[in-house]
Amino acid sequence: MIRFRREFLKTAAATALFGSLPVQALSAATRFEPRYGIAKLFEGLPGDLGFKIHAPSSKGRIGFDAQWNAGKLLFAASAIKTFALGEALRQADSPDIDHVLDKKELHLDASVWSPGSPIFNPPDLSGIVSERTALEAMILRSDNTATDMIFKLAGVDNIRKLIASAGLKQTWVPDSTRIFAGYLFGAEDYKTITWAELEKLTKEGIKIKNPFLNDVETLASTAEDFVTWYSQALQGSFFRHRDTLQEFRRIQTLCDFIYLVPLPLGVSAYIKSGNADAPAAAFHDNPNGRGFHVRTIAGGMFFAGRWVYFAFLLNWYAPEANDQRTVDRFFAAINEALTRIRDFLS
Repeated sequence: MIRFRREFLKTAAATALFGSLPVQALSAATRFEPRYGIAKLFEGLPGDLGFKIHAPSSKGRIGFDAQWNAGKLLFAASAIKTFALGEALRQADSPDIDHVLDKKELHLDASVWSPGSPIFNPPDLSGIVSERTALEAMILRSDNTATDMIFKLAGVDNIRKLIASAGLKQTWVPDSTRIFAGYLFGAEDYKTITWAELEKLTKEGIKIKNPFLNDVETLASTAEDFVTWYSQALQGSFFRHRDTLQEFRRIQTLCDFIYLVPLPLGVSAYIKSGNADAPAAAFHDNPNGRGFHVRTIAGGMFFAGRWVYFAFLLNWYAPEANDQRTVDRFFAAINEALTRIRDFLS
């Protein structure tokens, strides 16, 4: 055991250094410790990758850090919805948070309907739902209608202020998911686009005209920013009452990607994922014939009295609608990386 820990300490230091090495140097740098080369697990993935793993030292026990392009701005998709959750709970902060969220009624109607809503399923569902139900739908299945309900309730400017107060330098959220969709399709009135107008665009087969990652309406961040956020939010930095922190943690355990990746067994996991798949045929002007794909997983896990915060973002280009091979490789690398960290720090 002593020999194992000494070897791993050397490897951990080297792995943290790998984040500054070019991809072609990874094989040479990690060949001496192939079993513990975290960066090497992601070698060969297409597109743009950014990740960071941070385990703070605790009660005299060593910490761990590994990263690759942690400061690179990438499209993060629905992973940014954690910030909306944080701000909504900050505003509702109470020792009786369950009652507060259940009592707050939100309108589910055409004013908030948005594409990509597998739970609220517009236009087939309408009525009144609780804030708690909307928050759960936003994290559980990344329901965009639920997200726009929370953006409307909390206020996008307030969400952005929370992001700034957390010290995040490269995190961008849209005015709403519907507005983001309208901008993607190039609608002139994207800021005020109605559900009927957006639905008409999709039925007419209008193609994507603007890039997912842009400086107007986007859902973007960095691995560095996500780790900074979760290292604060999961410890209650933005809430006065522990009951509110517990609710934040509870809702973050609902994300289905915890089991799709899957994360290591035996840990308590609190995450939000994001994904997007647009084949080449979905773009209006695409001379290179490239589709756009995204997978993001960010959050924290707790085990053996230790916290580990992490973020993995991958943006890549493939012409098909479904590049399952890359998804499987990315998820397998995440699982193996976090499993090794769990085994070492336990």
